[in-house]
Amino acid sequence: MGSTISEKILAVHCKRKCVEAGEFIEPEVDIVLSNDVTAPLAIKEFKKTDIKKVFNKNKVVLVMDHFTPNKDILSAEHVKYVREFAKEQGIKHYYEGGNVGVEHALLPEKGIVLPGDVVVGADSHTCTYGALGAFSTGVGSTDVASVMSTGKVWFKVPPSIKFVLKGKLNKWVGGKDIILYIIGLIGVDGALYNAMEFCGPVCKKLTMSDRFTITNMAIEAGGKNGIFTPDEITKKYVEKKANRKYKFYESDKDAKYLKTIEIDCDKIFPQVSTPFLPSNAKPVKSLKKTYIDQVVIGSCTNGRIEDLRIAASIIKKGKKLNANVRTIIIPATPEIYSQALSEGLFKIFIEAGAVISAPTCGPCLGGHMGILASGEKCVSTTNRNFVGRMGHTKSEVFLASPAVAAASAIKGFIATPDDV
Repeated sequence: MGSTISEKILAVHCKRKCVEAGEFIEPEVDIVLSNDVTAPLAIKEFKKTDIKKVFNKNKVVLVMDHFTPNKDILSAEHVKYVREFAKEQGIKHYYEGGNVGVEHALLPEKGIVLPGDVVVGADSHTCTYGALGAFSTGVGSTDVASVMSTGKVWFKVPPSIKFVLKGKLNKWVGGKDIILYIIGLIGVDGALYNAMEFCGPVCKKLTMSDRFTITNMAIEAGGKNGIFTPDEITKKYVEKKANRKYKFYESDKDAKYLKTIEIDCDKIFPQVSTPFLPSNAKPVKSLKKTYIDQVVIGSCTNGRIEDLRIAASIIKKGKKLNANVRTIIIPATPEIYSQALSEGLFKIFIEAGAVISAPTCGPCLGGHMGILASGEKCVSTTNRNFVGRMGHTKSEVFLASPAVAAASAIKGFIATPDDV
């Protein structure tokens, strides 16, 4: 019996020929990640041990992205605590202030995570890096403390579900629509502790941006990780960023899967997930006219340059944003910010009436830069729409693609680009 791509990567990091689903293992880790929310606890737990130095100062990554710039005294104290630890340990990859970006966009951009890696992070959306063909998953802060000490992590090998994407993509349909559709199909626990492996003819045509979006939201279906088989598109993305060796893996033809789910992309149209679960996905056209108060375009899910270009192309067509809608644009990294500025995208956003933020997670977790009041509704390109996720418990978040978000900002209600 052959192995899946996830099993192969884990086996190599256990220095074994193979591992099997359900087996408890302790693989070596290439990168361990934490942020301003989760790192303070991890550091406190690390300091309780007798170990004085992290296992490898070049493999620990600390990104101060959630409440950046510091929104209050507490967040400032958290960042100070992490900053001092980073200096004490000589951490190479510490990001704050002008060099900080949303972690799951920043790490691939800088070539810190690469194909074939095992990556763990104290953030549930660490599964994003599976787009590169890495095994990446979220863990708790105490797990991160352990990894910083030993360079290893302990968990169970997940069974794999194969998602075969076939057919062709309809107009305005991208990675966000695909993953919302899949989560709507299988539910928020439909892939609980499973590896979600994406393959099929449509996958070969998806951009890296679309792939990052899809794997980013694997956790919203309960997945342990999401992963694509790396190909020429991956190679083109990685080869100009990588400064260490990496390896492409792929599943064997006789690999064992828990099940295979075929997705006919011809049936997917621009999606929106209504409150209060990502699984409440449905075509935008099926909704009754829903008026909104805010639009957020950004986050680790959809804050890349491709997302901003799509939004700008639609906003340019509509020229002015609806006066009743606060529209917030958040480039995910300084590099994306600079590129959007040089391409003239900011001019389009500003002249239309949008607010542009420095890179931050901000409103995605109800942190800052766009908190909702009671009764307010927001269309967001983020990844979660739970009760109170973006502010008041009586506010509502509708998840959508940058295309739908931009069109909604123009119309004042949830809409598709064809409505503009």
